[in-house]
Amino acid sequence: MSRASHARRIATAAAYGGGGLGILTAGAIGLMRFEAMLARRAIGEPTGTPPSADGIYGQGYDGTPLSLVLLGDSSACGLGVEHPHQTPGAMLASGVAESASRPVRLTSAAFVGAQSSDLHQQLDRVNAARAQTAAGPVGATGDGADETPAADVAVIMIGTNDVTHRVRPSTSVRHLDQVVRRLTGSGTQVVVATCPDLGTIEPVAQPLRFIARRWSRQLAAAQTIVVVEAGGRTVSLGDILGPEFAASPAEMFGPDRFHPSVAGYASAAATMLPSVCAALGVWFGGEQESKPDLTRGEGVRPIAMAAAQAADQPGTEVAAASVAGRDRGPRGRWVLLRHRPAQSGDEVQQTAEDQAATTD
Repeated sequence: MSRASHARRIATAAAYGGGGLGILTAGAIGLMRFEAMLARRAIGEPTGTPPSADGIYGQGYDGTPLSLVLLGDSSACGLGVEHPHQTPGAMLASGVAESASRPVRLTSAAFVGAQSSDLHQQLDRVNAARAQTAAGPVGATGDGADETPAADVAVIMIGTNDVTHRVRPSTSVRHLDQVVRRLTGSGTQVVVATCPDLGTIEPVAQPLRFIARRWSRQLAAAQTIVVVEAGGRTVSLGDILGPEFAASPAEMFGPDRFHPSVAGYASAAATMLPSVCAALGVWFGGEQESKPDLTRGEGVRPIAMAAAQAADQPGTEVAAASVAGRDRGPRGRWVLLRHRPAQSGDEVQQTAEDQAATTD
């Protein structure tokens, strides 16, 4: 079965409440559990608390702050870094502020160990925090919830813990679909960084590494299908850090050899930033939106085909499109697949450092 067909089946199972798709024999499952135990022993339990990055970035710019909401797991909150400006959220907020020449208010509810099922409570916490901010000083009348405008953009980074905890893919993407629909239904633009390729993780041995790669890429493709159908867009992380990790694991991995280092988070943020800017109608680097470049594999595709292609090509954005005024063709929804130009991780990291220096 092709990855496109598999992703479509997972997404369909999610829509109709079906179970996951078995791909392993009992013997293979036993071997995988043994290898997973060895990997967990090598990695250890997550330690430390990521620094809170909530706040306003780009305070040197004028205008009403854009609102950026961040949901997800340890990859979203930056487990392992020491300073707020080293987190993915701070790097994204700083990059958007620089591109839009406007301040950006970041509100994050991501936490270590989160699975897709935790996104509902994370969104509830964000809405409560934003309502409290909108209500003003203590003692103001009303709770402000009804008057709180929708966030401008929400970024979601999720999937790793669903794979490592063997959550059924259909269950995982069902939760993601519901949260994305809550967000888009309120008028918020949504960008989802799909599940990274776990086959790049150093302590994971074969054959678990092969299985982790297969599962994570299948989940990433299914995530793309449900997110775009729900009105959002995705950008694939895939194995974007794989070559850099292989070349310099001490630099790109954190101490546990599982979570990224500051440089690793910066590379991921650099990959997502152009899509976040595009969702806001802010042209990254001051450049106007360009036509798809067919020589780079960009263009309109059926959604399942594009989802599978994106899972294999890190840095790929997938968003809804139309052909001759029609949203759907014989093989489902039309989508536009793009590879947006991005800054380097060093540049994104430097922007966050510069903005932190101006607000200290």
